[in-house]
This record gives sequence, structure tokens and C-alpha cells, in this order.
Amino acid sequence: MFKFQREQRILEIGGVRIGGQPGELPTVLIGSLFHVGHKIVKDRKTGAFDRRRAEDLIRVEEEMSEKTGVPCMLDVVGDNAESLIRYVDFVSDMTDMPFLVNGPEMSTRIVAIEHAIKSGLGDRAIYTSMNYTIKDTEIQAIKRTGVKAAIIQSFGPRNLRPEGMVSMLKELLQAASGAAIEKPLLLISVLDVPSISVSARGVHVAKQEFGLPTGTAPMGVVGQWSRVQELGEHAKESCRTSAAALAQAMGANFLIYGSVAKAREVFPACAMVDATIAYNARDFGVKPLTKDHPLYKIF
Repeated sequence: MFKFQREQRILEIGGVRIGGQPGELPTVLIGSLFHVGHKIVKDRKTGAFDRRRAEDLIRVEEEMSEKTGVPCMLDVVGDNAESLIRYVDFVSDMTDMPFLVNGPEMSTRIVAIEHAIKSGLGDRAIYTSMNYTIKDTEIQAIKRTGVKAAIIQSFGPRNLRPEGMVSMLKELLQAASGAAIEKPLLLISVLDVPSISVSARGVHVAKQEFGLPTGTAPMGVVGQWSRVQELGEHAKESCRTSAAALAQAMGANFLIYGSVAKAREVFPACAMVDATIAYNARDFGVKPLTKDHPLYKIF
């Protein structure tokens, strides 16, 4: 375990604090809703979905967050502006937690985030995402919406190693500044299972370079690993939580863990790792900044 030499910023989004030194704040867990393949969606074009099932999933994430002391957010994914706006309205009515406004196209993201801001959700909505494809038209459109928080993706096709991630993040943070983003969350890309280690190192390198809240999404690629089931009945579940633990150990402040349906599996494991990190951090003069930290909540 370690303490970053660079001062680490802590940002607050919708009442959730994120960032800081290892051991100060728990890892924020972000579960996805309405993503491609999510069976609660009945019509991806219109955004029709099973409202009761969606609410049940949100309540489970809230329950696990309360039990463990691990904060949570939602990754709200829509194929088009109509569906994404419908999902944002539903989520904002069902819960007070912050949420990512996530769409595949710039036009979808801009229309939906603009709707969220005009609906009074500016303190909870996170533009998702700014990436290597960004153009000045998107930068100016983001600025016009007034959104203050955004996911900044490290992926750049020229160099997939941590040094390439840092280079891409430098470019995108300049773009974020031009878009008047005040709360950037750095997302380190993951390409496949073997590269989870590279992404975990990327988290560490990015936090040392920028001092900003940094996370990754190492669990989705485990679900795409075709041979994992050959390792045993529960291999996929155990490998997912192992991937999360590796990223936490390298300093990750947030994890996008895939479908929110995995909350009961993910929260206890991450809470235990958070608690052990905080216990060791005392040797570096670092203490938890909240009484609800898993160190106090689950032991």
C-alpha cells in the first residue's frame, strides 16, 4: 500500500465525495442500467422498459451501499436522445444518487444532458463521456449546456500503455477546461482481461500525474471472457471481484462494475478491500474522512 506524493483532489457530485488518497474515502461503485443487452428494456428505440424491475435494481444498489458504507452512482445508458431522456427522468424520480448520462453519439448525450440541467439535476448529472473523438463542436455544445461534471476517457488508439493514457488525458483535460467542466473524473480504459493489469497501473500513473479522481471498468471484460466458465461454476463472479480489488489496490476512486444486478456480488468484496486499505493507510498518516467508511461499517 502507498500514499500518492501528489496532492489528491476530492470532488463532490450530488452529495457523493470521490477522490483523495487511498484510505480517505471508499471506492464509488457505479452500476449500469438500460445498457445494450439489459433485458429490462422492452424497446430500445422508444426507451420502453420494465419500470418495476428497474426500481427493484436501484433499491438493491441503495441497500448494499447502506449496508457496506460504499457510495454508489448509476450509469444510465440510452441508444438515442428519446430513450435516454426517459431513463434520466425515471432515475431522477426514483433515487437521489448521482448518475452518468451515457449515450453512443454526441447528439444523444448533449440533448439528454441539456434536459437534465434544465430539469434541475445539474448537481447530479455527469456527462459521459469526453473521448479521443471529440471535436470543437462537442466542446462548445457541452459548455452551452452548463454541465459541470464529466467522465474523461483515457483511451487513445496511438498508444495503449499508461504513458499514452496520460498523453490522451492531457489533451482531453484541456478540452474539458474549454467546455467549462469543473469536476472531471478520469476513466482508464480496459481492452481485455490480460490488460486489466495495465489499466490498474494506468489508474496509479494518472492519479500521480493529475491528482484527480480516477477509476476504471475492469469487470465488463471478465464477462466477455469465453473460457472463464471452464475454471468452475463460480469462476466468473470471483474473477470479477478480483479485477475490482486489483484496481482498488492501485488507487482507483471509482469502478464502473457493469449491470447494477451485480450489486450484491460486488459491494461486499469492494467494501472489504476498502476497509483493509484504510486500515493500512494509518501508517501513512491517512485516516477515513467519513464515519460511514467500510472500515467502521462492516467490522
